[in-house]
Amino acid sequence: MSAVVAPEPPFTLGIEEEYFLVSRETRDLAAEVPPGMLETCNRLLQDRVTPEFLRAQVEVGTRICTSIAAARADLAELRATLAEVSGRYGYAPIAASTHPFARWHDQRPTDKERYALLARDLQGVGRRLLICGMHVHVGIPDDDLRIDLMGQVAYFLPHLLALTTSSPLWRGEDTGLKSYRISVFNELPRTGIPSAFASWGEYARHVNALVGAGLIEDGSKLWWDLRPSVRFPTLELRITDVCTRLDDAIAVAALFRCLLRMLWRLRRGNQRWRIYKRMLIDENRWRAQRYGMEAGLVDFGKGRIVPYPELLEEMIELTAEDAAHFGCAAELAHLRTIRGRGTSATRQIAVLEAALAAGQDRPAALRAVVDDLIAQTVADLEAPGAAG
Repeated sequence: MSAVVAPEPPFTLGIEEEYFLVSRETRDLAAEVPPGMLETCNRLLQDRVTPEFLRAQVEVGTRICTSIAAARADLAELRATLAEVSGRYGYAPIAASTHPFARWHDQRPTDKERYALLARDLQGVGRRLLICGMHVHVGIPDDDLRIDLMGQVAYFLPHLLALTTSSPLWRGEDTGLKSYRISVFNELPRTGIPSAFASWGEYARHVNALVGAGLIEDGSKLWWDLRPSVRFPTLELRITDVCTRLDDAIAVAALFRCLLRMLWRLRRGNQRWRIYKRMLIDENRWRAQRYGMEAGLVDFGKGRIVPYPELLEEMIELTAEDAAHFGCAAELAHLRTIRGRGTSATRQIAVLEAALAAGQDRPAALRAVVDDLIAQTVADLEAPGAAG
């Protein structure tokens, strides 16, 4: 007997990105967002720019999009407007998950009650939270379907992280990790790969146990790598670093959306992706955090490490029907560009080493990395599919 499958979800798309605001003069973080800057941005962008936890951060969010082209246009407008308006004040946004040399000791939380409560609760862990991320929302209104797909797509979270790494530098040092942001974020409670739940009811009971004990207010305090959104009927991808290049962000968002539809198609055919224990997925999560795409991930079906280029081709093949359905084959093809040239983390280390080799001292070399991040953040805004 075939499983009862709900009608195809809309798989709508929304993307949120967090940026650092840097001084064009010093390349260090802004002490705070200049008065009037956010107001000007939101007048131009219909309130799609908000403060973040720290005063040197801002967050943008696209509208609910039905196509990848609409999401790209929205995100390009957000980046371009924020860059133009902040430039009037002598600042620039950078899309990177850590700043190359800023010190967390010097940062202050945004003056909002919600952030003050968070800072008081997290203490030293919260003070170190000098990181930015990208969140991708995909619309799946049916609660049980959303939970079922969350358990299955968790397998691919390390694969998605590997494509986005942009945080190799911390306080001026090369950490040796492609995503040091993950290490910082791991210090928070309720993070990492989510548990698998048999139903929405089981998930809700576990959340209610934490709420009933007074530990959290709601599911928004579950800072997992992937979670059901509290605000929207979406599945929210959270493991990824923020991509410095716009086209990289769009390609990864398209892949996540296609993976979810591929899993829905399996369910429709009374099949499913095997759910692996968190301890196994965590091994690949570490490999993606440490090496990005350079050392391969474990294919647990085969029981061995597989080079990342092979894994990427398998994902593109698995989701070819879904890319055709959504009209995003070009965006998935761009994933090969990321594989070939590397992520922002690769580029940041290359820029740093080149500046040092050219005779610059380390502070100057780190400023060169910031300058490159400023340029790369707005590099893809004109035409779709820009590569380089």
